[in-house]
Amino acid sequence: MRTNWSSKPETSAGWFCPAEHIPGPLLVRSTSRTLPDPRVEWIVLVLAGVLEAVWATALSASNNFRRLKPTLLFAVSLALSMAGLAYAMTGIPVGTAYAVWVGIGAVLTVAYAMAFGTEKATLIKVLLLMGIIGCVIGLKVVG
Repeated sequence: MRTNWSSKPETSAGWFCPAEHIPGPLLVRSTSRTLPDPRVEWIVLVLAGVLEAVWATALSASNNFRRLKPTLLFAVSLALSMAGLAYAMTGIPVGTAYAVWVGIGAVLTVAYAMAFGTEKATLIKVLLLMGIIGCVIGLKVVG
């Protein structure tokens, strides 16, 4: 392994060497970058969850990609939802972020379907959806 001390350590193949292979004193790095407010990742995650409900509903309305407008809405909202989830995972553990994202998307998708009559609303379904909401809130509180 050769080391270029003027830049990043490299292996003979030219790949960046992980930090655990760097001698102790070189691990200390100064940075002028300020860390973002951790609330930003949570806000983006909630918005990404809302977009998950949008793309799921648009996917259904696209009629197997035969209708242009719902198909375009599906594609755009899917891309934005995934980008938001990826960004949120930079500051939120992957398991928590994914569970919250899915929970928000699932609850809103079912609520939308119930509100517009494509799915029957029952007391048990509403109670179960409230349970999901409670779990999502719990993940935020402990996470």
